[in-house]
Amino acid sequence: MKQIFLLVALLGSLNAHAADIYITPDSSLADAVRKTREMRRLGQAQEVTIHLSEGTYLLYEPLRLRPEDSGLTIEGNSAIISGGMEIKNWKRQGKLLVADVPDFNGRPIDFRQLWVNGQKAIRARDVSDFEQMHRIRTYDKKNHVLWIPKTAVEKFVNGKSVNSKYLEMVLHEMWCTSNLRIKALSVHGDSVAVTFHDPEAKLQFEHPWPSPMTPNTGHPSPFYLTNAKELLDEPGEWYHDIREHKLYYMPRINEKLEMRNEKWVATVPVLETLVEFIGTAERPVRDITIKGITFSHTTWMRPSEKGHVPLQAGMYLTEAYKLRPQIDRPNNHKLDNQGWLGRADAAIEVRYAEDINFDGCRFEHLGGSGLDYVIGCRRGTTTRCTFTDIAMNGYVCGSFSPEGLETHLPYAPTDFREVCTNQEVSNCEFYNVTNEDWGCVAVCAGYVNGINIEHNTIHDVSYTGISLGWGWNRDLVCMKDNKVHANLIYNYAQHMYDCAGIYTLGNQPGTIISENVVRDIAKPSYVHDPNHWFYLYTDEGSSNITLRDNWTPAEKFLKNANGPGNTWENNGPQVSDDIKRRAGVQR
Repeated sequence: MKQIFLLVALLGSLNAHAADIYITPDSSLADAVRKTREMRRLGQAQEVTIHLSEGTYLLYEPLRLRPEDSGLTIEGNSAIISGGMEIKNWKRQGKLLVADVPDFNGRPIDFRQLWVNGQKAIRARDVSDFEQMHRIRTYDKKNHVLWIPKTAVEKFVNGKSVNSKYLEMVLHEMWCTSNLRIKALSVHGDSVAVTFHDPEAKLQFEHPWPSPMTPNTGHPSPFYLTNAKELLDEPGEWYHDIREHKLYYMPRINEKLEMRNEKWVATVPVLETLVEFIGTAERPVRDITIKGITFSHTTWMRPSEKGHVPLQAGMYLTEAYKLRPQIDRPNNHKLDNQGWLGRADAAIEVRYAEDINFDGCRFEHLGGSGLDYVIGCRRGTTTRCTFTDIAMNGYVCGSFSPEGLETHLPYAPTDFREVCTNQEVSNCEFYNVTNEDWGCVAVCAGYVNGINIEHNTIHDVSYTGISLGWGWNRDLVCMKDNKVHANLIYNYAQHMYDCAGIYTLGNQPGTIISENVVRDIAKPSYVHDPNHWFYLYTDEGSSNITLRDNWTPAEKFLKNANGPGNTWENNGPQVSDDIKRRAGVQR
């Protein structure tokens, strides 16, 4: 039986007292939140803190915090809020371990991640070393066919029949990767024609940017194949047979011993989101602080159901095509394409809220993004947090064009309450994020106003470290007065180029990028253009931005199709050592 242990402590007068609720992992967190709501409604307490004791709190649906929960604090002492389910009763089958995948909450499940003893396992793929990825041969946009070498699919093709039903391709495209569900493979000599399921097939071949590179460019796009039992040939790899409800895993050497000693925990994610803050423009959620809690074990299933064809920073296309003739845009260069976007799920999603704060939390083992202030958020702070082992973006804030707004059009909403304003992410560490969707970033801020990105340490990411702004448009929009200060960024661009440590888009009056340190870019051999990387990068429409006193090993910067008003002052290796020492997390 689940119980809530309640201690009420009166402070001051009867009109201003606080309460503390203590719960354990066998208690219901949702019931504790409801109890605090009722205490405030009945005048029993104005400020309530829920204390989570050490352990893992498993959810069967997201915890929802509404305006009625305003004023709440949730604190954890080594507490984990998890959307995972443990897989048990493993049996040996040759070199593999096999387990039945039980239903969750009355339904069969699918998932795209597996963690064994806290370490992320590898969804079975055809290469263990990404430097060995195959390259595409021909890209037939008219007929929606991608041609690849036959050697890439020999494990799946028997004569002209395909053995693997749910095979996927991950295709490298300049600054993004696409997840494409393979419909058919057709062998023609030493080449194979690949077709894909819809909707991603239509999107993939109609959207012009980013585009795969073909052999005539000198840098043909690499790809790898995944999600087939035939690929399960390396320790640490797994495959889920969704028809048979069986999970196959090839253990690492150390895990074989751990299994004999019964020190074996295999976890799959069953939720896409753990916590939702749900307010309205007229009645936002207010003044909630979450301290010292770890959020873990989520997935994001759209790529398995509809594929995933992003435009940039993991924002996926729902429709896109090339324009002929191009559109004339006053104050901007001509536009050659149209695109409408969706947004991946995150472990924590905040909508229409004020002063929603995260302090000393940990975001890890996540299959979508980490923390996302989606719309209508004001003054929320994220401090002293760690973001690691995240498939997509780490911290996300602001609009990346509403679903109904073509993404190159300026976003200046009549109701300014939609805009995320005066948010802060500071003294946080980001590493090993973007480890599945390589085109994502550590800190991803779109149409924001007054955001402060300060004293963060970002390293070992697939693409750009900090991306600020959106729109590819120099028109005046809702962005202004943003600050990127004293961040330390290194070992970025592990898989993608056309990138920077700090990257901007759009017109942002009053925005200042100062005293950051950017160094040590990675050197993957398979990028589309080995010279197209930068320390600082002001991209299309970037206007009215000041960049000063940023330390980089060289003045390798790009100013692409910028608008007016940008100021560059004292950026490069000559910046003082004091600035170098102060960058990054401040302990």
